[in-house]
Amino acid sequence: MIEIDIEKENKAIAQEYKELLRISYQTLTPEDKKLIRKAFDVAVDAHKEQRRKSGEAYIFHPIAVAKIVASEIGLGATSIAAALMHDVVEDTPITVKDIERLFNPKVAQLVEGLTKISIVQKDMKVSMQAENFRKMILTLNDDVRVILIKLADRLHNMQTMDSMEDYKQEKLASETLYIYAPLAHRLGLYNIKTKLEDLGLKYTEPRIYNEIVSKIKETKEQQDNYIKDISSVLKTSLDAEGLDYVIKGRPKSIYSIHRKMKAQNVTFDQVYDKFALRIVYKSSPHDEKFLAWKIYSIVTDHYRPSPSRLRDWISSPKSTGYEALHITVMGPKGRWVEVQVRSERMDEIAEKGYAAHYKYKNGADEEHGLDVWLNLLREAIENSETSAVDFVEDFKMNLYSKEIYVFTPKGDIKSLPKGATSLDFAFSIHSEIGIKTRGTRVNGKLVPLNYELRSGDQVEIITSPNQKPTVNWLDYVTTSRAKTKIKSVLNENTKKIAEHGKELLTRKLKHLKVTLNETTVNELVNFFNLKTSLDLFYRVGVGSIENQQLKDYAAKKGNTLINFFKNKIKRTEKTSDTDIHKHILNHNYDMLVFGKEQDKLDYKLSTCCNPIPGDDVFGFVTINEGIKVHKKDCPNAISLQSNYAYRIMPAKWIDSTRQEFKAMLNITGMDTLGLTNELTKVISNNMNVNIQSISLSGDAGLFKGQVIVIVQNNSILKKLIDNIKKIDGVDKVTRVYTN
Repeated sequence: MIEIDIEKENKAIAQEYKELLRISYQTLTPEDKKLIRKAFDVAVDAHKEQRRKSGEAYIFHPIAVAKIVASEIGLGATSIAAALMHDVVEDTPITVKDIERLFNPKVAQLVEGLTKISIVQKDMKVSMQAENFRKMILTLNDDVRVILIKLADRLHNMQTMDSMEDYKQEKLASETLYIYAPLAHRLGLYNIKTKLEDLGLKYTEPRIYNEIVSKIKETKEQQDNYIKDISSVLKTSLDAEGLDYVIKGRPKSIYSIHRKMKAQNVTFDQVYDKFALRIVYKSSPHDEKFLAWKIYSIVTDHYRPSPSRLRDWISSPKSTGYEALHITVMGPKGRWVEVQVRSERMDEIAEKGYAAHYKYKNGADEEHGLDVWLNLLREAIENSETSAVDFVEDFKMNLYSKEIYVFTPKGDIKSLPKGATSLDFAFSIHSEIGIKTRGTRVNGKLVPLNYELRSGDQVEIITSPNQKPTVNWLDYVTTSRAKTKIKSVLNENTKKIAEHGKELLTRKLKHLKVTLNETTVNELVNFFNLKTSLDLFYRVGVGSIENQQLKDYAAKKGNTLINFFKNKIKRTEKTSDTDIHKHILNHNYDMLVFGKEQDKLDYKLSTCCNPIPGDDVFGFVTINEGIKVHKKDCPNAISLQSNYAYRIMPAKWIDSTRQEFKAMLNITGMDTLGLTNELTKVISNNMNVNIQSISLSGDAGLFKGQVIVIVQNNSILKKLIDNIKKIDGVDKVTRVYTN
């Protein structure tokens, strides 16, 4: 029986290998096929004893990763071979030297890069996830293909993690949304980005994901017919012009529907552009732009466009290289539809990103957007002093930001993230120009350094050799390039002052009969509530730590034993009070418990999302404030779960019945007579709900109101919101999370 299974499995493996060669985006030469076959044989042999958690042979995973690399990312034989062997060095006795000997240095270099990333991830115990991401991004210095293969690896892991434990699924999904999806977006891999985001949502917020999926299924037939109607109208006119094209219907991704529902506070049915039409046309390079606008003209002859929703990325491509014309038009039945117009070349670049750029580059002299971005990235990661979390946050912000296009005084166009300032522009020209910036002119007028630029602005930088960055400059910029350089210059200055401060501190402590050693430094850092020894020496250097404060420290050091007993007594008393208070709460009210053992621990409710009983929550172990409880859909949840996975504690409410919590509701709608009476009646008629405050204001037939209610749990609050929504004239009721 086992033999038959193995034989069947071997056939399936052979079939997958043939499929890999067939779907390759690049044309494979006989030499390429030999290289891939050899890599396949090495991988099959190396992984022959291994099985995945699902029970299938491990080799299916590297083949699946190689298929994504070959077809969806569109890389060639070298990358396909590296993808097939990406786990070989990590999991088997084969070394990078063996691969170099069997293949070539390039394949070995890619496999080594992929192994470095995996080893960093496996060694992660207490060190921060952010440092892992930073090291991963550093591999871009060697070869961007390492990251592309890593994205394929992550996509397949996300597609096959049903057999994993829940907490691992959540950690991987959070990491994916935090860094891998933005990376795929920045590298122009929109299909992979969409899949990663949807899968990330599936495991971080399964209930919401499943609701949207079922709603999409319910409306699929209706949407297909709607797209068919629009397509048939456009087809007649496009055919009459003799254009060679295809029309594809494309539903919006689950993640983007969810993001829109959240951002605009609307229901699934109220998301107006849940689907789009894509018109992909054949064209010579010469006629591409002309034909795009011709198709635009045909579309707008039939359907009225929204002027504010026209996006022309053909005249000014995105820095990822993306080119297309996006038009949002009013379709039949008063529904908005997005129409995307692309040539076949533009479509390939949108689907394949990096690989298609190089296919169409044809030795052009102009530095390509992706190459420019990689150069900026290398510059950003050269400064190793930035904290890992800051680095990843800045990096991520710049990955996902929308773009604006501004001009230099000579008329050259530059792309910057939306929200960039005139000082960001200076650093984008050159770091040395940024550092020496004394002032900026936009459209001929002097503006502050933190002036937010808009598309079409012409910017001139005024420099001075004596100018130096100040700490305030960090508040004036948004791009990671500018922040990194400013921090670097400030750090150099800080180090000089700190060196002087250290000498000064040694002399002052000697006078107080205290020796400056590692123990003393640690005690002083804690005494002044600082983070590092550099902070301590710098403050002494600039004179913000005075002699009297050092005398206080020396006196306290002499009384350490007495203080130890005092603190112990204080702590015991405090704990005792807390325990009594907790006991009363636990006896009468709801409980929040932590971990598999459902431990009862002290905690604080986070102010960023104000969880109440019934909300899905998790515990986060802070450095100074014990356990803080956050909602699972808290704005900070993905960042916390991804960066500090080792500090996350599973948490849940039990016996949610009688404790009271405050919730704030915003209510909007049409002003009607007696609305306040109706509102108070509905709230008061809900059992176990008390009104703490209510305020309503009307303006030109509309009203806005804010009600603060005291409720016992989430179920009661949801029921209350549903009842308020039924009041005649009420349009929206939303819960507000206050800090």
